[in-house]
Amino acid sequence: MKVGLMAPQGWKGEYDGWRPADAWARTMALATDAERLGFESLWAFDHFHTVPRPSDEITFESFSTLAALATATERVRLGHMVICAGFRNPALTAKMAATIDVISGGRFELGIGAGWKEEEWRAYGYGFPTLAERMGALGDQLEIIRAMLGPGRATYEGPFAHVRGAINVPKGIQQPRIPIIVGGNGERVTAGHAIRHADELNYVFLGAPEVARRMVAVRARCEAEGRDPTSLRFSLYTRDEDVRDAGRARVDAIAGFAAIGLDRIVCFPTRWSPTTEEQAAFAEDCRAAGVALG
Repeated sequence: MKVGLMAPQGWKGEYDGWRPADAWARTMALATDAERLGFESLWAFDHFHTVPRPSDEITFESFSTLAALATATERVRLGHMVICAGFRNPALTAKMAATIDVISGGRFELGIGAGWKEEEWRAYGYGFPTLAERMGALGDQLEIIRAMLGPGRATYEGPFAHVRGAINVPKGIQQPRIPIIVGGNGERVTAGHAIRHADELNYVFLGAPEVARRMVAVRARCEAEGRDPTSLRFSLYTRDEDVRDAGRARVDAIAGFAAIGLDRIVCFPTRWSPTTEEQAAFAEDCRAAGVALG
């Protein structure tokens, strides 16, 4: 199992009261430190306002954050946990992803989901479609993104989005294309989108026994739908509280996720203490759990 870290952006209040320049300097320092410590990947949230309540505090934008991290690192994979499909035109999303893949030398992974945080949608002028509409739009977005990242020009007509002869050059560096991650806990529609379109299915805040059950179910669906079950990876963004404090409980939690065969966990150990010391302590506990990080 590989281990990725969230890059602090301020969304969960870790930079409340900080000067923006100091916060950004800390994010860059933690990113280069994470690579030095051997972590596999760095990730960004795609949010505009702080949580749990919107406040006038720092929340760095995700695509520009990852583009900057791409220039400051050399080895770690980079991506979103996960972008909100409705915040961007899907053809533009594919274009941005392809550009970051080139900037990073082929290290970008596109994580995408239907979106959920209503006050952000409304505050930024997107309205707030029903869940069924958001899930339907995610399906169209995935069709378009795959077409944009595939060979030639992209054409697709769907009920929620379309492209007609759209050019996307460059398409990124990775072959056959940039990896796509579908994020979300939905067992029917979300998992179906992942089976049809993605390289990885990412869960959020689930315990190891529940993830193990879902992995079995999704693999069975893959077989039923004619997809090789081994071609779909599984990952989890863990509960922040599970990795907050160094020690036996954290080691056991990490070992439990490794034992069920997850391909990757993504954690935010620096949410409460954005320091290189906390990252180093987390790396130590991962290794104590028998996980090699990268």
